[in-house]
Amino acid sequence: MPRLTLSLLFTLLLLAQLAAQQSDVVSQLPYARSIIDTLASPSMHGRGYVNKGDKIAANWISNEFKKFGLLSFNKSGSYEQPFSFPVNTFPGKVEMTFIWKDGRRETSDPGEHFIVRSSSPSVKGNFKVVRFDSSVVKTEAGIKAFLAQNLKKVFVLVDTTGVREKAKRDLLVNFVRFPRNVKGILIPVQLNVMHEHEGDNCTKLNPWDFSQTQSLVPVIEIESAWKTVSEIDIIVGAKFIRNYTSQNVIGYIRGSQQPDSFLVFTAHYDHLGQMGQRVYFPGANDNASGVAMLMCLAKHYSNPANRPKCSVVFIAFGAEEVGLIGSAWFCRNPLFPLNSIKFLINMDIIGTGDEGITVVNATLFDEDFKLMQKLNAQRSYLPLIKPRGKAAISDHFYFTERDVPCFYIYTMGGIRAYHDTCDRRETLPLTEFDDLFLLLVDFASVLDAA
Repeated sequence: MPRLTLSLLFTLLLLAQLAAQQSDVVSQLPYARSIIDTLASPSMHGRGYVNKGDKIAANWISNEFKKFGLLSFNKSGSYEQPFSFPVNTFPGKVEMTFIWKDGRRETSDPGEHFIVRSSSPSVKGNFKVVRFDSSVVKTEAGIKAFLAQNLKKVFVLVDTTGVREKAKRDLLVNFVRFPRNVKGILIPVQLNVMHEHEGDNCTKLNPWDFSQTQSLVPVIEIESAWKTVSEIDIIVGAKFIRNYTSQNVIGYIRGSQQPDSFLVFTAHYDHLGQMGQRVYFPGANDNASGVAMLMCLAKHYSNPANRPKCSVVFIAFGAEEVGLIGSAWFCRNPLFPLNSIKFLINMDIIGTGDEGITVVNATLFDEDFKLMQKLNAQRSYLPLIKPRGKAAISDHFYFTERDVPCFYIYTMGGIRAYHDTCDRRETLPLTEFDDLFLLLVDFASVLDAA
């Protein structure tokens, strides 16, 4: 895409003003809320790979595309682009009961007071807990005596608290990283309380993720208050799938004058799925919010009055959380030439905005970033548009690697929930959703006219 020249900027800004005037009459929030409520609901199973949550979500998005009359790049008329990958899942029971020396027992579900690391295998039974902590590593004799034990039938609780000597701390860390001859590992971590000032006492451990491999030893993170347990009853039902098939969902609107040039909006729809049969990760901000913006833009441009000169493509990527797999697959197997993309905007985690937005790739595409800043200042949309350089943190990355001009936008401020059960629809504020929508429409109008 030829970079915008300053001599054209003023005229193009006026065009953007006109586009904004017809866009800012109606709030996008009712439709956006309905999308987030649907995608973050239990019926979507966390949009992962237990109970085919990703396929349920992809089918729902396809139906919305169909309602808007979006075109398909496939001769079959399907909006889906399938691809496959390995993934470790937890479709069975995931439960743990903590038992103390005095006989006290406490049972909890995952996600709230304990979490199974994503590469863990299945495990079931009652197991003694032994400690590998500051009291053990205090002396070399203590370390040797501990490692000389038969640990094949016990869970080792590895606690680095109070261990200041680097070599000894590394010993504990590496014991977790490369476990040998143990039944399993427990790691105590500090519990955080989310949104407490809003009356929402959702608790979280460390962020969860996906693994494309399955290890030999289960690793369980537990609330640090429970690190004095003597034994555990545990059930973890894991299933490693060597060739899981997911899909991207892709539709477009044909441009009125330049149908072979494309503006592209993207957002990943997948999330972390379920951990066991009862606990799921809603993924309201990450990334039902991005899909909501994608669908609001699709609805906007599907209105004949808003039909652009260029074609506009809407891509809902799958398997972003597994490692940007859906977008990598698309870039290797594009449904239209990548060099025909005038600009791509990827939207991920956009449900807040109290402190504005960050634009990744801003330093790579400086003129486009300055244009976005000028549009924002002109209409007073967002409190701040912060530049950031190149980063391989979302689905824009593989497009960047193929010289496609693109931004990745995420909001700043507000709730802190991320990759946990606290990322819920009920507490997602959508603070600057409407203003960001208008800014994107203005920005796209300028690019469409260039």
